[in-house]
Amino acid sequence: MMKGGMGNLMKQAQQMQANMQKAQAELANVEVEGIASNGLVKVLMTCRNEVKRVSIDDSAMDDKETLEDLIVIALKDATQKVEATSSARMSGMMPAGMKLPF
Repeated sequence: MMKGGMGNLMKQAQQMQANMQKAQAELANVEVEGIASNGLVKVLMTCRNEVKRVSIDDSAMDDKETLEDLIVIALKDATQKVEATSSARMSGMMPAGMKLPF
């Protein structure tokens, strides 16, 4: 009886791994947008942390230091959204009480 339980456990682990790989592949296509200063700077990023586009409003071009800060803020916002989106999608695949390593 122990042998069947272990085989079932291995089968479940393999299924969970396949589901996680599928979810990770899907997340590569999910895009989030980080925003700074009410949309003066926007960063479009995939859930694999690939920056696709940076949009800068013309009015933000006057002050170089402020623009640099806004780009950093938009990148941080996008990164936080990537983490939240990834965690939300992947958390449903993990057994209760088990945390994701990322």
